[in-house]
Amino acid sequence: MNAKVCISNALILSLRPGTKVIKKIGGIGKFMNWNGINFTDSGGFQMYSNAIYLHSNDSGVQFKNPFSGEKIFITPEKNMQIQADINSDVAMCLDTMPMFHHSKKDIEEAVRKTILWAEKCKKEHDKLWKNKNKKQLLFGIIQGGIYKDLREKCGNELVKMDFDGYSIGGFGLGETWEDEMKIVELCKKIIPENKPVYLMGIGNPVEILEGVSRGVDIFDSRMPTMSARRGTLFTSKGKLRILNKKHKTSNKSIDENCNCFVCKNYTRAYIRYQLMQQEGVGFRLASYHNLYFLQHLLMKAREEIKKGSFDKFFKSFKKKFKK
Repeated sequence: MNAKVCISNALILSLRPGTKVIKKIGGIGKFMNWNGINFTDSGGFQMYSNAIYLHSNDSGVQFKNPFSGEKIFITPEKNMQIQADINSDVAMCLDTMPMFHHSKKDIEEAVRKTILWAEKCKKEHDKLWKNKNKKQLLFGIIQGGIYKDLREKCGNELVKMDFDGYSIGGFGLGETWEDEMKIVELCKKIIPENKPVYLMGIGNPVEILEGVSRGVDIFDSRMPTMSARRGTLFTSKGKLRILNKKHKTSNKSIDENCNCFVCKNYTRAYIRYQLMQQEGVGFRLASYHNLYFLQHLLMKAREEIKKGSFDKFFKSFKKKFKK
């Protein structure tokens, strides 16, 4: 599907198979035979999970190992070492991700910790990669919920630290896309123009293009594959709910305008059947299609930007997709 970048979860990888295994083999790229760019997330997102997250303080985060049940304490310094051992091309700072429903006071505390941990991450990262031929890039993560003053505070403090790129975190959790885009616009004014901008946790096709139209460069989300496994597929004419009964005997492809492996080889009836049976084949085929769809949507977006016709392309796509 011509994907250029893959993101992995550093925290989970450090627990299984463990950083010693990955380091011995030569890093995450060699471990999984991936020649593209490798990002690693710090594991801050796991603070969203009550099954794994226990508590945090200024020194770091207490997690419960989901495989063994033992307690593990991850400091910003330890997190940088984990991501260095995994040897990804781009690492993320350890951050505190507040939930949408949290009070402003709670989100303010999350911002304070995020800034403190970012400072510790940057210092440790600089030390780990000093005098090395290759330097892993490090992105700071701007938190602050939908509060402009908190986002400004977090963004300005992180920019002073001069990270290689900046992520906008804490979205995709219940806020409106209008509130989200106001924050994206605010952050774009703070982040230096020569630094890449990464909107974390956003995977809806229209929302991605909304971000692109405001100058966002990078996206990631579990939503496209999670939706696929549950039977919601992206098409050029909008979302297709393939579990609907009308697709039971359909010999159509998922999307007649899609050239992916799945659309060229399988019918809606077959994919629906596989998903109804909770079969791994169905999960993979549906996930493949959704990821291919997004890769090629962004490929098209890049072409349209170069031609100076992105706005026209976006309006047309949004009209068809929302229909």
